[in-house]
Amino acid sequence: MKIRIKGNSIRMRITKTEVSQLCKTGYVQEETHFLNKTFTYALSAKADEPTLTASFENDKITLILPLDTIDGWEDSKKVGFSNLVSLEDGKTLSLLVEKDFTCLEDRGEDETDNYSNPKLQH
Repeated sequence: MKIRIKGNSIRMRITKTEVSQLCKTGYVQEETHFLNKTFTYALSAKADEPTLTASFENDKITLILPLDTIDGWEDSKKVGFSNLVSLEDGKTLSLLVEKDFTCLEDRGEDETDNYSNPKLQH
């Protein structure tokens, strides 16, 4: 799982194995260890969530998807989910969760668990 944060925008990309785990268990997470703390980011699917949202508690970012939205996602062509969350200060938080595709150019990363990039298919 990859996370990209820029300002009020959070994007998570997840591999085939992680999509499968999310669809089966409703949860997947990754950790980044520092000398003094561990930063955790996760995806969670909940039946009582009406739309994609996010929380930040105890050094952990969790993007929460409605459970029914991930039903069958593993085998579908649907790339992902997005939402703009209105914040109390009038700002918005942009959220995006998507399948991780192989890059168009080799970047030296292990992409064996990524989805085939549709731009490479004929």
